[in-house]
Amino acid sequence: MGDVFFHIDLDAFFASVEILDHPEYRGKPLIIGTPGPRHVASTCSYEARKYGVHSAMPMTTALRLCPDAICVPGRMRRYAEMSRRVMGIIRDFAPGFLQVSVDEAFLDLTGMERIYPLPGKAARLLKETIRSETGLTVSIGVAASRFIAKLASDYRKPDGLTIVPHGKEELFVDSVGLRKLWGIGDSTYKSLEKKGITTTQTLRKYSEKELCHLFGESSGSYLYRIARGIDPGIYQGETKSRSISTEETFYPDIFGYDTLDAYLLEMSQEVMFRALDEKKVPRTVGIKLRYGDFTTTSVQETPQRAIYSSSDVYEIARQLLRQRYTGDGVRLLGVSLSGIYDGEDVEQRDLFSDKEEKERTLEKTILSLSRKGSRIIKARNLKNDE
Repeated sequence: MGDVFFHIDLDAFFASVEILDHPEYRGKPLIIGTPGPRHVASTCSYEARKYGVHSAMPMTTALRLCPDAICVPGRMRRYAEMSRRVMGIIRDFAPGFLQVSVDEAFLDLTGMERIYPLPGKAARLLKETIRSETGLTVSIGVAASRFIAKLASDYRKPDGLTIVPHGKEELFVDSVGLRKLWGIGDSTYKSLEKKGITTTQTLRKYSEKELCHLFGESSGSYLYRIARGIDPGIYQGETKSRSISTEETFYPDIFGYDTLDAYLLEMSQEVMFRALDEKKVPRTVGIKLRYGDFTTTSVQETPQRAIYSSSDVYEIARQLLRQRYTGDGVRLLGVSLSGIYDGEDVEQRDLFSDKEEKERTLEKTILSLSRKGSRIIKARNLKNDE
């Protein structure tokens, strides 16, 4: 059967959780975000998207496009709780599990023909299991590479299933269209358009050498590969790596330290609560920035002591952001924890101060209560939660 990858993407995740908890929002334009000139929309319902609203859009713009939208502040504790439930279902489905964000994951079903001889049937079973156990819908893309699987999951949203047979990758990217290929943002498309390149077919007429000459080595190589449906290697992380990470891709690119800082806070909470859930302690925090021209930079820091709370993760991540952010538009932002070891093996009293022990205990209590349906948040995070 060859390589088989699933990309599972929760549909309008934050908005879907709010609708699940508040049925009165169903069928109405809903934006997750706080109104104000310095705030952005985290996500929105499909009803709001009909007005042109999208994630990472400034709230002032979103409300101008959709003035009747319902706006609710994000509740990361609740979203993290629902994410854990869904990811637990996906993780138990097959061993080749790779979570890439709070609402996205890959499954590698390569070599599992005896268990799942028909990938389409397996994908439908997974979709139905998630829906019946959580009330949420997912869209799944099935392909021979992670890159094509990710494109496929977005092809028939919401609640979609798209299977791209091996050998049909070029036909699929042609049907998706150049403008909608993953990684083609506004600035990249405008650069291509200036060269008369507006379709994937036209892009394939250029050699890799020509594209590198026109757009730089990194961008040129990337464009050459995606036009042919070849995985550019963005999602090549090991499924069993000793790290926990999350990434957010923005369309269009986002600007400004304050906006990025707000995303860092949410991401820091997400990865730390996943570490707590798995009873792990990280030693290293890293961030990744990908700019509009595909230039990618990563930086990490390992403090002298273990990292025990989301506050620690956030403080280190924002320091790293100050070091590396150039002020240009950001296409992708990521936060990672690595150097991970079992938490129960290292939580010795001489490693932590009383304050640190209380901080970690508090976050464990929040995690435990969130599993039972209660919502308790730390005062410093009130601006990002109910």
